[in-house]
Amino acid sequence: MTTRFAILGAGRIGQVHASTLGATTGAALVAVADAVESAARVVAETHGCEIRTIEAIEGAPDVDAVVICTPTDTHADLIERFCRAGKAVFCEKPVDLEAARARQVMQTVATTGGRLMVGFQRRFDPDFRALKAVIDRGEIGEVEMVHLISRDPGAPPHDYIRRSGGIFQDMTIHDFDVARWLLGEEVETVMAQASVLTDGDIEKLGDYDSANVLLRTSSGKLCTISNSRRASYGYDQRIEVHGSLGAVSAGNHRQADIELATGSGYTRPPLLDFFMTRYTAAYAAEMTAFVAALSEGGPMPTTGEDGVRALELAEAALASVRTGAEVRVGEEVPA
Repeated sequence: MTTRFAILGAGRIGQVHASTLGATTGAALVAVADAVESAARVVAETHGCEIRTIEAIEGAPDVDAVVICTPTDTHADLIERFCRAGKAVFCEKPVDLEAARARQVMQTVATTGGRLMVGFQRRFDPDFRALKAVIDRGEIGEVEMVHLISRDPGAPPHDYIRRSGGIFQDMTIHDFDVARWLLGEEVETVMAQASVLTDGDIEKLGDYDSANVLLRTSSGKLCTISNSRRASYGYDQRIEVHGSLGAVSAGNHRQADIELATGSGYTRPPLLDFFMTRYTAAYAAEMTAFVAALSEGGPMPTTGEDGVRALELAEAALASVRTGAEVRVGEEVPA
């Protein structure tokens, strides 16, 4: 069975998913929609699909599923719209800028019998999956502490930041999802601090560019997260998990996995410097998993509920920064 797709949003992540669909067995890209015609044209000409409006795709009998890559503040409405239209939906994170609205979306998905997968590609990274497999086999015993480092080479454009919801909902949300995945328990409390250290204009936009977060589960398991919008040495993505019997870690990816030794010392090639190159394999595996879930009728690997839970952690982290206190996940905190 071939699942026929349309891409909504032809920006850089839309282009990544378009390329991935072209290489995924059982998938065919038939249409693309974007408010910027030139962006849609790039995808259409590269992958041989049609440019259509969102309205046309909504009612198209030759489209089985959509991949939502539009700005964050459009996600919730589009998920509901296409679930009601009977299309399966893959949506880039986050589901919405507010957890309460995301919960409403989940009700719509359930009412319509919709099929929704949320894009948390890090769960599909080969190294991270190998690390998780070690945990699942019990090789490090019971997980006790998780440490996540996620630092970007540079901040996104200011126009993007304005619509992103902020560092916790846009960037740290990936770490929140990975934390839940590795801890194996829901997070009970969040303590966070954040600053503007790299670009004063980010503060004018009401956001932060540097953050540390501490998560604690009800059983006492801990996770620390370190985020920065500036890493002068490349795209820094590391995980360490400490357990009762040992530890397991996953390191950075470099432009080549070599080491040079000379009279001047030891040197290694630089890190990869862009998320789309670092996570190329993860994006491919993610879409393959979505197509397989649709064709086999199985559960979605990353669900709308995963999206809601990550959003709740993002909101708790922001509340902690603003109040300077530990926040219990889901509790109401004065603005």
